[in-house]
Amino acid sequence: MDLQKFLGSWYVIGVLPTLFEKGAANGIETYSLDEKGDLRVECVFYEGSPAGKKTVMHQKGWVVDKERNTEWKVRPLWPLKLPYLIIDLAEDYRYAVIGTNNYKYVWIMSRTPTIADSDYAGILSRLAERGYKTAAIQRMQRVW
Repeated sequence: MDLQKFLGSWYVIGVLPTLFEKGAANGIETYSLDEKGDLRVECVFYEGSPAGKKTVMHQKGWVVDKERNTEWKVRPLWPLKLPYLIIDLAEDYRYAVIGTNNYKYVWIMSRTPTIADSDYAGILSRLAERGYKTAAIQRMQRVW
């Protein structure tokens, strides 16, 4: 994976949410590099609905697998460093899927506010093959 092409903003389309994201709407994750080359992850969403309270979370991350750039560690809160795996990525970077090694969390993201139904169905199929409980994946409410 080309890390430079991956950087930037992604709309969260579907999610197996963390405790913080339950009921979230209009999620956007933005990835950048700091002056040391470490990852910065900014998560923005609205609580309960697109009109809800805006929440912004800043996280630090590190690329673990520097050859493929698909395995990261992300620190949502100190001292935690959680696995963050890029498990599916469109060849043209139109969508990406981030997962965890325990299959509890997943983020389906797109460069645009919507995703083609065929892409979403393909992603769900591949996630099911990997062992994710796709029936529990929630489409994030989005109004743009």
